[in-house]
Amino acid sequence: MSSNEESPEAMAEESMQNAGGLGEIVPEPLMPAWRQFERVQSFRERHGETYVTVLEVLTAIALAGGYAWWVYLYLLGGSGAPI
Repeated sequence: MSSNEESPEAMAEESMQNAGGLGEIVPEPLMPAWRQFERVQSFRERHGETYVTVLEVLTAIALAGGYAWWVYLYLLGGSGAPI
């Protein structure tokens, strides 16, 4: 390699930086949906860790509540006790 040639990795990195993304090829009628998708992606990039943590907590609460309801029905469901 001569001194002015770039390595394949450097060329790939430069190519990725110059790429504009899918926004360049999305047809005009689909642009509103594409913009919404981009907004969601930017939200996830900014608040990713917090977003995932909150979803995990909500999922844990829902699963725990469902399990408690199942135990209640299993233990007292046939006894005729009012809910």
